[in-house]
Amino acid sequence: MLSKDEILNQTNRGLDVFKHYISFPFKVGRNFFNPLYEDNKASCNIYLDRNSNIYRIKDFGNDDFSGDCFSFVAKLKGLNCNHSQSFIEILECISSDLHLSTTNIPTSKVIKEPTYQAPTLEKEVKLYKFGQKSFTETELAYWAEFGITQKILSNYRVVSLLRYESENSNNESFALNSSNDEPLFGYLGKRYLKLYRPFSKIRFLYGGDFGDKYCFGLEQLPTKGDTLFITGGEKDVMTLASQGFNAICFNSETSNISKNMIRKLSYRFKHIVILYDVDKTGLESSAKHVQQLAEFGVKRLLLPLQGTKDEKDISDYFKLGYTRNDFLKIFLELLDTLYSETMAILKSCEIDFNNPPISAEVLISINDVPLGTEGNLLCITGGEGTGKSNYVGSIIAGAIKDEKSKVDTLGTDIQSNTKNKAVLLYDTEQSEVQLYKNTTNILKRSKEEDIPHNFKVYCLTGMSRKERLQAIIQSMDKFYYEFGGIQMVVIDGIADLIQSANDEIESIKIVDELYRLAGIYQTCIICVLHFIPSGLKLRGHLGSELQRKAAAILSIEKDTDPSVSVIKALKVRDGSPLDVPLVQFTWNKELGMHSYVGEKPKEEKEKRKENELIMVAKNIFNTQKHWIYIDLCEQIQNLLDVKERTAKSYIKFMREKDIILKDPSNSSYYIIGHI
Repeated sequence: MLSKDEILNQTNRGLDVFKHYISFPFKVGRNFFNPLYEDNKASCNIYLDRNSNIYRIKDFGNDDFSGDCFSFVAKLKGLNCNHSQSFIEILECISSDLHLSTTNIPTSKVIKEPTYQAPTLEKEVKLYKFGQKSFTETELAYWAEFGITQKILSNYRVVSLLRYESENSNNESFALNSSNDEPLFGYLGKRYLKLYRPFSKIRFLYGGDFGDKYCFGLEQLPTKGDTLFITGGEKDVMTLASQGFNAICFNSETSNISKNMIRKLSYRFKHIVILYDVDKTGLESSAKHVQQLAEFGVKRLLLPLQGTKDEKDISDYFKLGYTRNDFLKIFLELLDTLYSETMAILKSCEIDFNNPPISAEVLISINDVPLGTEGNLLCITGGEGTGKSNYVGSIIAGAIKDEKSKVDTLGTDIQSNTKNKAVLLYDTEQSEVQLYKNTTNILKRSKEEDIPHNFKVYCLTGMSRKERLQAIIQSMDKFYYEFGGIQMVVIDGIADLIQSANDEIESIKIVDELYRLAGIYQTCIICVLHFIPSGLKLRGHLGSELQRKAAAILSIEKDTDPSVSVIKALKVRDGSPLDVPLVQFTWNKELGMHSYVGEKPKEEKEKRKENELIMVAKNIFNTQKHWIYIDLCEQIQNLLDVKERTAKSYIKFMREKDIILKDPSNSSYYIIGHI
C-alpha cells in the first residue's frame, strides 16, 4: 500500500516532487516567485526541514502556500490535504506523474452520480506505436488558422506524427502514415495517445490506457481565474488559449462530466461556461450538462454561427475573422441576461457626470461644519445626566420654530424649516410623563405656544421592539406625503429598536434600514445612542455601524466643571473631528433652560486632541512595538474611521507632541513616545 513515507523515500524526501511540478529550475534555499499565483516578489523557497527531514516550501508573502510537497500538489490540483479521500487522490497524482515504482495505491471510493450515460468510444486498452516528427510548415499553417502557435501546441503536448500503428476492433493490426493531404496529430498523454486526423473520415482514434477521466487542458489551468470554458474538443481549448482564455474539454460533448471535478473547479473560477458546438448534438448536450451541473452555477454560451460543418464551434468562429473583443461582447451579453434585473436597478443608481446630483442640503452644522444633511444619519451619544436630551431638544426647537424667531440652539446652526415639513420625534426610553415634560421644554425653547401641526411626538415604550421599527417606517411614509416632506427625524434610543446592541447582524440591518429611509425621504435621521463613548470609538456593534454609516457623531460630555456640558465631535465625514470646536452649554436658572456659553479655548481643544491621540497611540502600540509609516497610517484610519489625509495629519501632530518617535536603531520604524 502506497504511503506518504514511501513517496518521500522515492522522491528524495519530497524534493523531486517540487522539481517535477515547478516548471522552472530553482535552487534549495534561494528565493523564487511562487508559481501558484501572480507573485510580485520573489519571497518563496524550498528548504530541508531538519526536524522532519523532509523538503518543504516556505512562502514569506502568503503563508497559506507554505507546507510540504503534498500540500503543494493539493494547491496545484485544487484538493484538500486534510480530507482523507482527497489525500488519496494526491498520492495517486504524485505516483502517476512521477512514475514511481510502487503501484499498490489505495483506491478511492467512487460515488455513482445520477447522470445520463454516454457510450464510450474505447473501453479496452489498445496497444499502439507511433513515430514522431517535426511540424511541417503546412501543418503549422493549419493550426495558425485558429490562432494556435507552435508554443501552444508544445504546451498542450500536441505532436506531429509520421506513422501510427495499432489494432482495430477485430484485433487486426493496421498502420497509418502522415501525408500532406491527411496529416496525423497526437494529443499525447502519459499512458495514451488520442490520434487526430482533421481531414479524414474517421478523425479520432485512441491508443493506450485512455480511461474515463480524460480532461484535456486541465494541467494548463491557472490556480485561480475568472472564467473557465468547457468546450467540445481539444482544438477549441487551444484556440481559446491563443486568445487568452482558460478552457478544458472532455473526450466528447456527450461525455459524462464529473460533479466532483466541477465542484473543485468552481472554487477556482468565478464562471464555468459550457461552449459547445451549435449543431444538434452540441445544443442538446450543453442543455443537459447545464441542468446536470445547475448546483454549481454552470452556464452555457451559444455562438452566433449557422451550425454547419464549417461554422459550428469556437475554432470556426475565430477562423471566420471574429476577434477576441467580438467574443467578449457575446460573453458580456450572457452576463447582461443573467444580471438583467440587477443592472436595471443599478442603472438608476449610476452617477451621471453630465448631470451632477444636487448637493444635499445642510440641516445641522457647527461653525459651518456640516453635521446633519439630507439623506444621512447623525448620531448623538452620551452618558446619563450629560444634557444629551436637552441638546437634542434644542435641535428640534430649531426645526419647528417660526422663521422669524431667534432661539438658543446651544451653539448649533439649524436650517429653518420654511416649507413646514414634518418633524418627528420617536422616544423608546422615557415614560409618557417625562416625554411630555421634555416636549413642553422644546416648545418653550422654540417660543411656540402650541405644538405645531407638523411636529409629531411618540412614546414607543409600550410597543415591542419589532413593532417600534414598523411604526416608524409606516408613519414616516404617511407624514412624508401629508406634509410634503420630512425635515428631520429623531429616534431617542435607537438601541431599543433591536434585541441587542451587540448583535452584529441586527445592528447592520437597523442602520442599513435607517440609512435607506433617510435617502428615500431626503431627510436627516438623528439617532440617539445611550452608550458612554470610549475615546473616539463607540461601543458595541451598533456603535460600530453608526461609526461607519453616520455623516457625523457628536458626544455630549460633562466638563471638568460638572455644571457645564461639552459638545464634542467624534466623527465628521468631511474633515477631522478633532478640529471641530468644543461647544459648551449650561443650565440657566433665570431662563429655566440650558443655554449656550461659548466655545472652549483653542488651548483646551489642542489638549483634547493630544489626549485623544495619546489614547490612540497606546491602543495601536499595545499590539506591536514597531510600525512603519504606511501601516501606522492604516491603523489610525481603521481605528478612527478617518480618511488617509486626516490620518497623516494626526501622525504629524503625534510626532510634534512626541507621542510617537522614530526608532533610533531604524528610522523606517515608529515607536511610542514617553507618555
